Amino acid sequence: MTHWFHRNPLKATAPVSFNLYGVASSPAANKICNDLRTARARLLDMFTDATCTPEIMKKSSDEYFSLIQAFILPLDGTTQENKLRFIQNFKWTDTLQGNITSAQQDAVFELVSMAFNVAIWYSKFASRLETHIPRLITPAEKGRDLEPRVIDTYIVQSQAEAQEVTIARAIELKHNASLIAALSFETANFYQKADHTLNTLDPECSSKWKKYLQLKQHFYMAYAHCYHGQTLLAGDKCGEAIRSLQEAEKFYSRAEALCKEYRQMKGPGSTAKPSEQLFFKKLGTFIKNTLEKCQRENSFIYFHKVPAEAPALELKASYGLAEPTPFELPPLSAQCTPEVYATFDLTKGPKEDKAKAKHDEEIKPVKEPDLKPQKDTGCVVS
Repeated sequence: MTHWFHRNPLKATAPVSFNLYGVASSPAANKICNDLRTARARLLDMFTDATCTPEIMKKSSDEYFSLIQAFILPLDGTTQENKLRFIQNFKWTDTLQGNITSAQQDAVFELVSMAFNVAIWYSKFASRLETHIPRLITPAEKGRDLEPRVIDTYIVQSQAEAQEVTIARAIELKHNASLIAALSFETANFYQKADHTLNTLDPECSSKWKKYLQLKQHFYMAYAHCYHGQTLLAGDKCGEAIRSLQEAEKFYSRAEALCKEYRQMKGPGSTAKPSEQLFFKKLGTFIKNTLEKCQRENSFIYFHKVPAEAPALELKASYGLAEPTPFELPPLSAQCTPEVYATFDLTKGPKEDKAKAKHDEEIKPVKEPDLKPQKDTGCVVS
């Protein structure tokens, strides 16, 4: 995955002790605070654990989310804001802003920031975040992770990458060319939409990401024209097939050039190497061989004129499109009862936490595991 997909870095965060001395006035309240601290630390460890599986990640994130909701949901039987929501400060970096931090004394900010990191880890589940973002008291600044353009781009990119897996599987199972062409065309459109969503973002933080989206768009447009050419040839439209394959060559050459430009760009995130992968190289060979076959058959059988304009891609996949997986937060932890909630006494105010990090302490980037790619079959892309 690290060699085929571009990945922006995980968000980093300052430690949070949840030591609400004085406020947490019962053993049960103190236990919630201690469990929150432990669950948060465990979840953060999972982001850098190379052995972490989706099942382990779900267990760890559910544990933390079930507890942090004790600071968000109304637990006193009223519709008023939870009295604990604004008691703890949280600091996070953003995936496009380097080590620059955002800080808010708001448990909702913590929830959506941590959920964002979990979404990055899962990649394709980024759409889970949108329902909580409007609740933030402090709106997201331009270019920050919770800003609509950044969120929308992650969502569309996730859909496109999920469809890449479908395309690779369709090729491997030798599905008909018209389906592969349609899936490729829709995937290219997803990447183009993601690229356009970033158009008004600061180029300093988005240019590398945009270049990746552009190279993937051109790559899958090459796929679409190539397999559309096969469909046209099967329908005895050899001249149009040749022109479609010539268009595939043009998009493939542009994708190769964009790969080189992308590799040379500086900016947030890992640098993928798609042009070095067999899945990428095989397309170039396939386009060349199919075009030569069409040209030979046209010379001996069809004698069709090759049109000046490439055939329009008016393709719509009838099935195989990726759908987002629904997500719901886990239920509130059973230990977070109205009785325990009542024992948090805000009138006393939290005592100073000696272990509290300094306000201007630098947050170190997350050191992500260096996972080695699996054997490249030419079709499996993750």
